[in-house]
Amino acid sequence: MTRYVVARVDDVPVGGHIVVEVNGRSIGIFRIDDEFYGLLNRCPHRGGPMCEGQLVGELNSHRPGEYLRTGDRIFLECPWHGWEFDVKTGQSYFDPRRTRLRPYPVEVEHGDTLVAELQDEQDSGTRLVPGPYIAERVPISVENDYLVVITKL
Repeated sequence: MTRYVVARVDDVPVGGHIVVEVNGRSIGIFRIDDEFYGLLNRCPHRGGPMCEGQLVGELNSHRPGEYLRTGDRIFLECPWHGWEFDVKTGQSYFDPRRTRLRPYPVEVEHGDTLVAELQDEQDSGTRLVPGPYIAERVPISVENDYLVVITKL
């Protein structure tokens, strides 16, 4: 698995979303209350830009003519044809066995944790290869939480 730091937590308003580019893929990051969900920004039906669609709540009806929109499930509606997908799972309900929107795990990590991980990688030499030049180092501190998208290679 590969992890990508894509934004600060505060970059995504509650009930809103942002679209980020991760390893050549456009991914929408949605904030529902204080949980974050990642979905591929491409409708599996006709390739529409999913993240331009609206978030809608689940619709329940106890009898004809009466309905209630609840917040139990939140769906992302494709702007081209109205197909709906569960934001938390990517599941569709019109063709649940064959059609779904690819979900991506999103984690919240404190900046100090990310800096420590990068330092560990640099110290162990596992990912970063030092170049021939050395820049002057300036101490920094990181005080925010960041969103990290996880992909499989």
